Amino acid sequence: MIADVVVALIALLHVYILVLEMFLWEKPTGLRAFGQTREAAAASKVLAANQGLYNGFLAAGLFWGLSLGAGGSSVKLFFLACILVAGLYGAATASRKILFVQAIPALIGLVLVLMT
Repeated sequence: MIADVVVALIALLHVYILVLEMFLWEKPTGLRAFGQTREAAAASKVLAANQGLYNGFLAAGLFWGLSLGAGGSSVKLFFLACILVAGLYGAATASRKILFVQAIPALIGLVLVLMT
């Protein structure tokens, strides 16, 4: 039960990231969240929307795994591993904050799912 709650929270986080990157990138909320200037946000708007779409796919995969019940562990593990790798890469190349926002929660989710 705890594992599924954590997985659901991670999925919701990625839906939120999708909204930030696809729809709020140039708005004050998106600018603050990613520490962007209006000019930088305007120049990277298309790339951010693409990133947001990928975050939506990660969320969809986690929701899919949750919908499968006990048989969805493999799906949840796969998508959590994808998030962990993306989070580690993002932390190394873009912002250390990504380690705490994406990678560590994914690692916690992985451990919890493996324990069930």
